[in-house]
Amino acid sequence: LSSHVHLEKSVEYKFFQPWFGNGLLISYGDIWKNHRKMIAPTFHMNILKSFFPSFNEISRKVCKKMEREKGKSFDCHEYMSGVTVDILLETVMGYKEPRTEDSGFEYALAVMKMCSILHQRSYKPWLRFDSVFKNTKFSTEHDKLLSIIHDLTNKAVDSRKKDHLQKKFDVVETKTSVIQEEKPAVKKETIQGYNNGTAVRDDLDENDENDVGEKKRLAFLDALTEAALQEGVNFTEQEVRDQVSTIMFEGHDTTAAGSSFVLCMLGVHQNIQEKVVQELDEIFQKSDRPVTYQDTLEMKLLERVIMETLRMYPPVPIIARKVNEDVKLGENF
Repeated sequence: LSSHVHLEKSVEYKFFQPWFGNGLLISYGDIWKNHRKMIAPTFHMNILKSFFPSFNEISRKVCKKMEREKGKSFDCHEYMSGVTVDILLETVMGYKEPRTEDSGFEYALAVMKMCSILHQRSYKPWLRFDSVFKNTKFSTEHDKLLSIIHDLTNKAVDSRKKDHLQKKFDVVETKTSVIQEEKPAVKKETIQGYNNGTAVRDDLDENDENDVGEKKRLAFLDALTEAALQEGVNFTEQEVRDQVSTIMFEGHDTTAAGSSFVLCMLGVHQNIQEKVVQELDEIFQKSDRPVTYQDTLEMKLLERVIMETLRMYPPVPIIARKVNEDVKLGENF
């Protein structure tokens, strides 16, 4: 996992290519390194902290939905899949356009069905050949599901691109107006119409640990959109779409699976569940206030429950790499 040499993915990953293009999951070499260097800062802790209002709002909605299941046996993964998609769209993607209430679940369901098809291509040798696969019912379903998946991600990309172009236009218009009126130079922080008053800035400049949200660093899709719109930056719009498709899958699928495993484990081990509830009651004093980042630092037992669940039931239990040169394992191999 820590190797800087063995980065090329195994042949099975090629089945994801129509979905992820050249995204981080299946790319390697210089493309992988450059894109990862660009994307990593967009998941800075200070950006994640700024998402807590959305975390609270969307989480409350799913809790209300789950109330209808009281006293019943049900599949919590359906709820976790839908809520993680909604959270990703509103935070990492910054996509807050009106959507149907179940659009997140519809996307998640399409992803689950798509993964089933791709898994079959991995363990059924005859489906590995494109010439054979294209003449099966799986190919038709594959294309249909891919259309549903890309439709949502493309809407998110197009929405952010439209917003960024409008903001740039507003900044230019404001600057022109200032020049015509011969007013004193306007400071960057006071130019209206761009990121709540902040105009052009280097989002890696002055990395202040107290910095939150938009002020210095940009969230994932905003950063990629700006990069694609800048002249001289070798990052295309198609690469933006590939990375969005990748992060939407990796971000929601693993989180939904991990959350579902944790809920199941708490349901099985009622004594541990009671202790977790007691810990939460001590933190919130049975109030209904929103959760803060500081609150999560106090959830020591819940954190241990999550970590132990991930140890027993990892959402990604296996990875595969193509070895192009000898690998030394330990001292004797």
